[in-house]
Amino acid sequence: MKLTDFKFEIDHFNVPDEPVEPRDAAKLMVLNREEKTIAHETFADVHKYLNEGDVVVYNNTKVFPAKLKGKKEKTEADIEVFLLRELQPENMLWDVLVEPARKIRIGNKLYFGEDLMAEVVDNTTSRGRTIRFLFDGPNEDLYSRLDKIGDMPLPPYIEREPKESDKERYQTIFAKERGAVAAPTAGMHFTPELVEKLKKKGVDFVPVTLHIGWGTFRPVEVEDLTKHRMDSENYYISKETSDRINIALKSKKNKVIACGTSAVRVIETSVMASGMSKAGTGWTDKFIYPDYPFKITEGIITNFHRPESTLLMLAAAFGGFEFIKEAYKEAVEKDYRFFSFGDAMIII
Repeated sequence: MKLTDFKFEIDHFNVPDEPVEPRDAAKLMVLNREEKTIAHETFADVHKYLNEGDVVVYNNTKVFPAKLKGKKEKTEADIEVFLLRELQPENMLWDVLVEPARKIRIGNKLYFGEDLMAEVVDNTTSRGRTIRFLFDGPNEDLYSRLDKIGDMPLPPYIEREPKESDKERYQTIFAKERGAVAAPTAGMHFTPELVEKLKKKGVDFVPVTLHIGWGTFRPVEVEDLTKHRMDSENYYISKETSDRINIALKSKKNKVIACGTSAVRVIETSVMASGMSKAGTGWTDKFIYPDYPFKITEGIITNFHRPESTLLMLAAAFGGFEFIKEAYKEAVEKDYRFFSFGDAMIII
């Protein structure tokens, strides 16, 4: 398939800049791949489509306040630093994006309030730099300082400024392992009460970790999808999670439901030659687009994604290109909310 196949002709997307409350009041579109039917529910009704023994795999990554505003030494010029990934925790080295990039050079010192500064030690791309944080205190204090002075990295299509409340609202209830700069937004529809209801029904919830990077918003720039390369992201899947997935796969009657495209990428990365899941940790750059042969994933909970995005391509690979295109057309007609703070679909 080609990039232009995913350029939907839609005049207007309903793109909210706040999540609904309560979270499970979001709309839920139900796509049945076998029967090619589309139903409309609220997310609180997802329990109708999950059965005893099914396994929901969720991403427990946690978004941290990765946007820092500061000053450049001597000139006192305003600068902004976007933390991409931690390179060496022991040396407090980070990969970052900087603005304005043309004024930030190797050797410059950057100040973020009284208690935190950094030195630029390398160039990586036109806007990319490697910086080393410098402050008095143990290395583990860095995150507590970021929590105080940093802003949450809201998606680029949300035009409002970050708010303090985003540190709680731009997270899932599963958020535990700090390291993402974008939320696994399919999980944002779950509430503790809904999870408890599903567990009482016999549905299992098991975690994986994939620290979503800013590359999730990077546009595909090649027409031939086979030439696109995803950014590598760090992932982890435990033996307990792999074992529970494999029990469901061997049963032939229970389904493995991935909550979010990031969870899909982890479990499909974990596939062994036998078709079973293997525990492990590492980096994945798996790019899933039609006609990818899914080995483990038997259902997906996901949001409505941007045209030409790798997230949409993954959904189309699982649901079928024409069926997903029909679903998106219906979503627009019925005023579904799109993107990170939007509504959800479950594909079964």
